[in-house]
Amino acid sequence: MKILIPSILAVMMSIGVIFIRMKASHKPVSAKKIILPPVFMSTGALMFVSPYFRVTGMEIVEASIVGILFSLLLIKTSKFEVRDNAVYLKRSKAFAFILIALLIIRIVAKSILSQQIDVGQLSGMFWILAFGMIVPWRIAMFIQYKKLVTT
Repeated sequence: MKILIPSILAVMMSIGVIFIRMKASHKPVSAKKIILPPVFMSTGALMFVSPYFRVTGMEIVEASIVGILFSLLLIKTSKFEVRDNAVYLKRSKAFAFILIALLIIRIVAKSILSQQIDVGQLSGMFWILAFGMIVPWRIAMFIQYKKLVTT
C-alpha cells in the first residue's frame, strides 16, 4: 500500500509529462523553458533537511548514476528543429515509450527496494535519481538549443 499510492501518482505524472511534451512541440522553445524545470525541481532538495529523508553517500552515488544513465535515453530522443524562424522541439514517438519504460523500471525498483530500504530514504534516493536524470537532459537540450540559435 505504501508503494501503491506513489506509483499511481507517478503514472499520472508521467501521462501528464507525455501530454505536455506533445503540446510543447507546437510552441517555440526558449532558453527559459529549458532551464526552469530543473531549477523548480531543485526546491525538492529541502526534503533532506528532515532526517527521515536523508541518504548515505553511497546511495547518493548510486541514485545519481542511475539518473544519469536514464538521462541518456531522454537526450537521444530530444531534438530541435527550426521552423518559421523559431526553435521547436521535434516530436519523438520513442519519447513516450521510453518514459513509460522508465516508469515501469522505477515502479519495479521501488517495489523491490522498499522491502530493504526505509521509505523516507527511498524517497530521497528516487528524488536524486529524478534530479540526476533531468539536469543532464536539460543541459544537453540547452546546448543543442544554443547551437541552433547561434547558427
